[in-house]
Formats: sequence, structure tokens, C-alpha cells
Amino acid sequence: MSSKPNFVIIVADDLGFTDVGEFGGEIDTPNLDALARDGLRFTGFHTASACSPTRSMLLSGTDNHLAGLGQMAEFARNFPDKFDGKPGYEGYLNFRVAALSEILTPEYYTILSGKWHLGLDEPFWPDKRGFEQSFTLLPGAGNHYKFNLRERYFLPSIYQENGRLLDPEKELPDDFYSTDYFTTKFLEYLEDEQRKSRPFLGFLTYTAPHWPLQAPPQTIEKYKGIYDAGPLELRRKRLQRAQELGIVQPDMAPHLVETISEVGWDGLDEEAKAYSSRVMEVYAAMVDELDQQIGRVVHHLKKMGEFENSVIMFLSDNGAEGMMMEALPFGGKVFRDRISGKYNNSYENIGRGDSFVYYGDMWAQAATAPRYMYKMWASEGGINCPLIFHYPKLYQEGGKIMDQFTTVMDILPTVLDLSGVPHPGNMFQGRNIYKPKGKSWVPFLIKSSDSVHGEDTVTGWELFGQRAIRRGSFKALYIPKPFGSGKWELFDVSKDLGEIEDLSGQLPEVLEELLGHWSTYCAETGLVEIEPPSKDDVKYTVIQDN
Repeated sequence: MSSKPNFVIIVADDLGFTDVGEFGGEIDTPNLDALARDGLRFTGFHTASACSPTRSMLLSGTDNHLAGLGQMAEFARNFPDKFDGKPGYEGYLNFRVAALSEILTPEYYTILSGKWHLGLDEPFWPDKRGFEQSFTLLPGAGNHYKFNLRERYFLPSIYQENGRLLDPEKELPDDFYSTDYFTTKFLEYLEDEQRKSRPFLGFLTYTAPHWPLQAPPQTIEKYKGIYDAGPLELRRKRLQRAQELGIVQPDMAPHLVETISEVGWDGLDEEAKAYSSRVMEVYAAMVDELDQQIGRVVHHLKKMGEFENSVIMFLSDNGAEGMMMEALPFGGKVFRDRISGKYNNSYENIGRGDSFVYYGDMWAQAATAPRYMYKMWASEGGINCPLIFHYPKLYQEGGKIMDQFTTVMDILPTVLDLSGVPHPGNMFQGRNIYKPKGKSWVPFLIKSSDSVHGEDTVTGWELFGQRAIRRGSFKALYIPKPFGSGKWELFDVSKDLGEIEDLSGQLPEVLEELLGHWSTYCAETGLVEIEPPSKDDVKYTVIQDN
């Protein structure tokens, strides 16, 4: 066993903030709950508002607009005049950053199993970015079962292993289920003789619980009837439980639910309610299966004698998926049309491999509350995500809640700090690179520092035309019409996590200072500001639920 720690970084895809039991959820997650009770729960952790930008920040330690995912490639291609040829908008993890896997190899044995989403073309695959062993789904989503893998419903299901493109119909087992298979591959790589006696860096990047929502029938049945009261009741119960656990401050007012549906839950007929609650049962089963597989990993680490020497991090890559895509002026109808003729979405078939469903914006807001909205939004519902950190050697007492502001860019410097491997600076393998923007958590966790980020730290976000800039507890937020006001608003998120009270009229000088920081952020990152085309028929219904 190496004296240096191992690192296991587990990424869930579109997991809601309160889905896990120790964050307030009712879903059966005993393995994650055990890690949380013996570890630390980060409640101030922030990501990008969507998958691939977050992954670029995780691997590079810097801003997604520098690392190559200034926009999701799937979105950027709708604006070729804006993004084509622009540095930072390559649509893959570019070579102006050094990936964590590149920095640690060969001292560390580096492995990856799961979702990649950082480059479809072979020059940008994981084996070209320092991973010695990798099995990945290359695009951002795919069927969880072995069904219709060749069809291009939104993105093709393309798998590679160690730099070789696979034929999924021939090379994946007939009983393939993504969460199980990603775990199996990860554990195989841990036992590979290629590791020798080196410490390891392992990324396990699940595609659960991202749509299409699919899970084993026996697990779905565990949740039969649990969600029959609807998303507003679930939201109330989760908020109460999160407050009891200390995950949410009891005096934190939740933002009202807003839905693109013309009616809320009470306006649905019984058949529609039954269908919707069944979809949520499948979602819960996916999270349950995720936890079971993480239990396999923990058991395997203990069997290897490596558990105590392994830093385990578990996080979601963005807020819960509210399917904002339905409301976008491009892609929404096309997306629905592509799946409607290829899948059987009858009530009896929901959750099986030949179904394709997603749970919608009201269920998403049950998971993100008290925060405003969900994935693809620059509001806290889209970027404030759960993280569990487990490494008892580093802290005196487990089970604590860390409400410090942190970001996904901090993970790379934290890993390098604990591994004792320095960042290469501005030059790596003969190419100029950016230094990390993130900060190591180690000084704060060993109590040699009072905070991770000082009050002067400025952090920016931008995707899909939505913008945010934060310094200390003040955050300026811009949501373009028709989804928002189309003007900059100001919030104190230490007191107003739901971003309800716009302080721009009361504190114009604070907003002006933040907008100055925004201009600097744009200049430093090469950010391209856009105003997405509006869609006249997008209207939100406000649901009075609290």
C-alpha cells in the first residue's frame, strides 16, 4: 500500500440537492448516508449549471470558458456565428489546461469509468488526457439499458475503452445496465496488474439519474405509492427534513415553484397524476441503484485494505434536471419528436429499456428547494450542489456540515495538495496552460485557515445566456427574457438562498461593483455574451405552495 492517499471521485449526473438521505431525502441511500455521517457534507459547493462545463472545471481546476466548454457543444452549434473558432469554445477539454489525470500520471494509476462528455472525437478521448484505463460513454447521455444504442435520438450512444471505439451491440453484455456496468469496469481496473503498487486516482462518473429514467423493476417497486401526493408535498417534506438535519437554515424562505405547465399538480386528472408519480418512482429507483453500486465500491476498497487511505468525494455535476430544454426556442419539439416514435412510454412500460421519460420541472424543484430553479439556470438551483467528502485522516470529527462557499474548481488543487504533487504552473508537456482558479480545501479542513475563499474572491458563471457573478455573499444574477426579467438583479445568498429579494434598488453600489467584476471576468476568460432568441409562448405558472 502506498503512503500517499488514493482518490475516488464519484460524479452523479443531474442528482437533486436533497435526493440523498443525509441531505433530506426519502430515497434509500444507506451507503452514501454512511459516508456522510463519517465524513463532511458540503452545502455551499458550486458547479456550472450543466454537465460538460462542470466536468471541464473538475479536471482542469479552472473556468469552463478557459477549458474549452464555454458552452455545451450541443448548445453552441445553434450559434455558429457566435462561437465557431473562439478560444474556450472548442467543445472539448482543450490543451490550454492540464487535466488532473495528466498531472498525476505516472506516479498515480489513473482510471475512469462512466460518462466523458469532454470530446467526441478520438484526439480528445480520456486515453489522450492521462487516463491509463478508461471505459466511457463519450456523449452527454445514453440509454441505460442495451436498447436502441445505435439510434440518434439526441446524441448517439458511443462507447470507447482504452482508446478503442466499441460496437455496443456486440461488445456490451445483454444484461447491460449503465450504473452496474460502470461500477464493474471501475472495480476491474482497480484490480488490474497495471496498477502495481501505485496509489490510484479513480473517476467513477455515472450517467444516473440523467434521463432517460430507467431502472430495474424490482427497485422501482420499492417506491410504489410514495410519490402519490405529488411534488409539492415532497418538497415540503424534504425541506422540513433538510432543516432538521441542518442542511438548510430554518429561516431560509424557499422560492415559489414555477412551472412551464399550464396547470399545477392539483390541476391534473388522476391518470396524469398516476403517470407522473410513476416517473418519479423510477427516478428514485435510479438513485437507489446508484447508492447500491457505491456500496460495492466501498466494500471493495475495504477488502483491498485501501478504504482508510482513500479520499472519497461524491458530488452532483449540476442541479436537478427540470427539462428546461422543452421551453427553449430550438430543440424542444425536435427532441420530443425524436423520442416519441422510438420508445414505448405507456404507463405499464415506464422505466424499462425501451421507454424514455423525464420527470419535469416541478419534481426538480422538490429537490432543489429552497433554491430557485434547476439545471441550466445560473440561479442557486442550477449551480449549488451536494458534495460528500470522506477522509477521516484529515479532520477531527465526521458528520459535520460545511457551509463554506466552494467550487468544483477547488477539487484539482485539493487533490494535488493531498497527493504532494505540484501543479506544473504555466507550462506542461511543452504547451502553455492556465493555472487553476480553485483553492485547496486542506488548510481550511485542518483549521490552519478560517475559510476556503476569502471575501475578495470573485466567481463567475455563464451558460445559455444566463449570467452570475459573486463576491462574498453578494451575487448578481442575469436571466434573459422570457425566463427572467432581462436585467441584472442582486441577492445576498447568505440570507436569501431562494434569490427572492432583489437588492439592486437598495444597494446600487454593490451591484455596480459586481458588474465591474463581471466585465473583468469576461475579459479574463474570453467569454462571449449572447442573448438567446426568445420564445413568445413560454410562460411560467407560479404555484403557491408555501
